[in-house]
Amino acid sequence: MRNKFLIAALSFIMIIFVTACGNSAQKVEQENNSAQSATKTDDTTKSTAGKKILVVYFSRTGENYEVGNISRGNTQIVAEMIATKVGADTFEIKPVKPYPENYKECTEVAKAEKEADARPAIVGDVENFDDYDVIFFGYPNWWSDMPMIMYTFMENHNFKDKTVIPFCTSSSEYFIGKEEIQQYAKGSTVLDGLGIRGKRCQENPESVRQDVDKWLAGLGIGN
Repeated sequence: MRNKFLIAALSFIMIIFVTACGNSAQKVEQENNSAQSATKTDDTTKSTAGKKILVVYFSRTGENYEVGNISRGNTQIVAEMIATKVGADTFEIKPVKPYPENYKECTEVAKAEKEADARPAIVGDVENFDDYDVIFFGYPNWWSDMPMIMYTFMENHNFKDKTVIPFCTSSSEYFIGKEEIQQYAKGSTVLDGLGIRGKRCQENPESVRQDVDKWLAGLGIGN
């Protein structure tokens, strides 16, 4: 009887010991995972802290899809929200040859440029582009691609070691352009982009601001 009691007691002690070790190991693993997550967030925040930021964008006024004639482009509205939030400089890409005010005519020109892989000329340039560390890159979605003038800009500048953060406006919330930017803004690190429906920029800009703030927070950027 004594032997049976001793064996049972030892078995019980072993169960407690193994359980305690398992819980301890699980706790250490959870703490390590938490530390890794915190480090990742901190690293993202540090990637923009104290660095010079520029918002480069192309935006079109005139007759636009769903909103009629506008004096302030959809992409410009988003670009200015970002610049205000992160304290960035801005540069608006303007074509030497303006696009048609009429929406249908503009889409035809945009399609022809895409088919020809054109590189429309840009008015002026960014002063001291090399001084900027982080580039927000904004544009409308034209024929499921960036406007060709965005490629002009990328090919005219050295993006090596810069962080590029893209955003676009379109007839939906769909984002396009990350793969193209990775290909043409050579040597840069491209973060996840944001897609915004252009109509919202005109009719409900506050909802757009909330999405912009949430997106930036997810990247570890902004206040």
